[in-house]
Amino acid sequence: MKNITVIGAGTMGNGIAHVFAQTGHKVSLVDISEAALEKGTATIGRNLDRMVKKERITAADKAATLANITTFTDMRAGTENADLVVEAATENVDLKLKIFKSMDDIAPAGAILATNTSSISITKIAAVTGRPDKVIGMHFMNPVPIMKLVEVIRGYATSDAVTEQIMDLSRKLGKVPTEVNDYPGFIANRILMPMINEAIYSLYESVAGVEEIDTVMKLGMAHPMGPLQLADFIGLDVCLSILRVLHDGFGNPKYAPCPLLVNMVTAGKLGRKSGEGFYDYSGGGKELIVADAFKQ
Repeated sequence: MKNITVIGAGTMGNGIAHVFAQTGHKVSLVDISEAALEKGTATIGRNLDRMVKKERITAADKAATLANITTFTDMRAGTENADLVVEAATENVDLKLKIFKSMDDIAPAGAILATNTSSISITKIAAVTGRPDKVIGMHFMNPVPIMKLVEVIRGYATSDAVTEQIMDLSRKLGKVPTEVNDYPGFIANRILMPMINEAIYSLYESVAGVEEIDTVMKLGMAHPMGPLQLADFIGLDVCLSILRVLHDGFGNPKYAPCPLLVNMVTAGKLGRKSGEGFYDYSGGGKELIVADAFKQ
C-alpha cells in the first residue's frame, strides 16, 4: 500500500496525511475547496517545523514529507490510483455514506476503504459499497502526529486479510494498533464519552465548578487533561454526536447527553474551535468562563 488517499483536509485529515507522507507514502489529500487544502497543508508545514525545531526530524525530512503530498479538489483524480483510501470527513453519517458510495465507484477494485469515524458503524458504512470485506475503521487519535493509538475496527464483513494489512500498516506508521469489533462508540469513545458526559452533569447539577472537576481528574486520576478541557479540545458538537450514536445504538438512558451539553452546542459554544466552551479561548489562552453560565 504505497499510494494513500485521504478524504478531508481538516484537523484529523491533515494529521493522517502528515503521518503517511512522513513514512514515505505518496499521499493524495482531497477536499472540496482549495482554501481547505491550503489550510491543511499549512498546518502540516507548521507541525513539521516544530519537529525540526525539537530536532526530531531534519529540514530535509520536512521537505521530503511535503513533497509526498499532492492536493486535489476532484475526488476522482485523487482516488483513482489509491491502494488505500482513508475518509476523514465530518462525523456525519449521511455525509460518510455519500462519500463511501463515491469512493467505491472511483477507487480501484483492490483498494481498501477505511474511515476515521470515532463512533459510526463500520458495518453500516460498508453496506453502501460493493466491497464490504475491504471496508474497515482506522480511528486515529488527535493530534495524529503525536498520539500513538490507532483503533482498528472490524465491520461485520471485514476480512481477516484486510484487518491484518491495516494492523501491519499502522505499525509501520509508528503507531500502536488495537483491534476492536464494530459496536457503538467502539472502545475509546464508549468509555471516554460517558466520563465526559458525567463531568458535564456534575457541572450542570452544581456539584463542582469547571476548574474543580478538571483538577480532581488530573490530580486524582493522573489524567493529563481534565474531562471538560478535553471536551473543548475534541469539540462539544463532536461529543454530542458521539453520545447520540451511543444512545441510539444501545437504547440505554445512561448515554443520554446532558442538557447543558445540548444547550451549549445549540448556542454555538463548541470549545476551542469556536473560541469558547467550558473555557474561553478568544484571547489565545485558556480562561475560565463565569460560573453562572453553567447553572440550571
